[in-house]
Amino acid sequence: MTILRLVLGDQLNPLHSWFSRTDADVVHVFMEVRQETDYVLHHAQKVIAIFAAMRDFADWLRRGGHRVHYLTLDQPDNRQSLTANLAFLIRQHQATALHYQAPDEWRVDRILSDFSVSAGVPVTQVDSEHFYTSRDELARLFGARGRWTMETFYRHMRRTTGVLIGPDGAPEGGRWNFDDDNRKPWRGDPAVAPTTLPAHDHRELWHTVQAHGVQTFGTPRADNFPWPLNRTEALAQLDAFIAQRLPSFGAYQDAMASAEPLLFHSLLSFALNTKMLNPREVVARACDAWRHGRAPLAAVEGFVRQILGWREYVRGYYWARMPDAANDNALDHRRPLPRWFWTGATHMRCLALALRQSLDLAYAHHIQRLMIIGNFALLAGLAPGEVHQWYLGVYIDAFEWVELPNTLGMSQYADAGRMATKPYVSGAAYIQRMSDYCKGCRYKPTQRTGSGACPYNALYWNFFAQHAPRFERNPRLALTYRQLASMPEDARDSLKQQAQHWLEHLDEL
Repeated sequence: MTILRLVLGDQLNPLHSWFSRTDADVVHVFMEVRQETDYVLHHAQKVIAIFAAMRDFADWLRRGGHRVHYLTLDQPDNRQSLTANLAFLIRQHQATALHYQAPDEWRVDRILSDFSVSAGVPVTQVDSEHFYTSRDELARLFGARGRWTMETFYRHMRRTTGVLIGPDGAPEGGRWNFDDDNRKPWRGDPAVAPTTLPAHDHRELWHTVQAHGVQTFGTPRADNFPWPLNRTEALAQLDAFIAQRLPSFGAYQDAMASAEPLLFHSLLSFALNTKMLNPREVVARACDAWRHGRAPLAAVEGFVRQILGWREYVRGYYWARMPDAANDNALDHRRPLPRWFWTGATHMRCLALALRQSLDLAYAHHIQRLMIIGNFALLAGLAPGEVHQWYLGVYIDAFEWVELPNTLGMSQYADAGRMATKPYVSGAAYIQRMSDYCKGCRYKPTQRTGSGACPYNALYWNFFAQHAPRFERNPRLALTYRQLASMPEDARDSLKQQAQHWLEHLDEL
């Protein structure tokens, strides 16, 4: 009576009920397979991090007395496919049943669901015991409503969980969100605490990855690897964030600084998305810091909203709209990614900084992703499917359930406004206001046309002129279209010509 339990690379939760006791009839299965490394081109650190964390988790289970069957990438009997390996292991262990936790990605869910029909043994899916909500809770909440909004969902979640809700049922501080307090540029004060990150030597693992032909991009950092392998290290990161960075997180969460690329961000998303940490404990720790006077309410609410609100919202959106959402392209954008997306070698300093950081660290915070890289991609009409695959591959915390809605919906407006009520685009003024990225750049943020003009400016106005039939009646864009209409015709023509020049020379920017 042998039961196989499949543990995926983003299901590394030692608190799951599966692991509460040992059972000699249960074998926990882990796999390093090319099927998962190759479905999109991944950053080297992402491959290393997931494999190293899987190995660490499997070792933890063995030390606890659990049975483990671990297929490494280089084992001769590794079929390099989830289902081919499962079929082989069912035969090898003479298994009588297969159990797996609900995958978070539609692709993997489909693979395992299809396999269950032909597995030859009973197959059972169990909950991952991680999220606040079920896959379909968002869809059930909104039903057939034409407009789904995160704010409505967020307030529902606050009321349901009681997070930051006072005894009278009202939000703490009398407000549901403190966005207006959380949009400050950072000019060097307050000081940023040193980043608390692990340091691992994964050179042997990286050699195995390379030797077996896995194609990656970005800097591997295998000799001094900075990402957590397990819950203990993730909790240490959480402790450091709550004590040192959370107090200033809110005010400067949208800020960007060339000398401090991480600023006050938590860097917990990889640990959360691989389930080393539970969102409830992270939210509880932040709220506890506010109750004990260690962090202001505005900072805590802003942080909580990202986890209790946005993270759960995009998951529900993903499961409500897949698989169709993956093909969204409402604006019919088709340009390929400029070659400097893979190198960071562009003269646009803001993009060079954000891209090089992404390639070096496998990480960028949400404004770098949305208002630098994503902003440019949308204004330049880059193919949203290519943008999606780049984001999915480059970021260490990018799993499709969270990345796809953020990229195709929030960033690229490819879903025709199902997620965002307007496109998240800007000219150079926003970047100059929220960062020091424009200093020393070849392009001038205040100039719209000419060889020294910042490309964001002409591309911004060209975008709204080009898509006027879709956006000119949007009340949130009324000011933009009034400004466009008030321009002299020759000024609009100059902007169009300038934008066309940039679009014809994207690789040279």
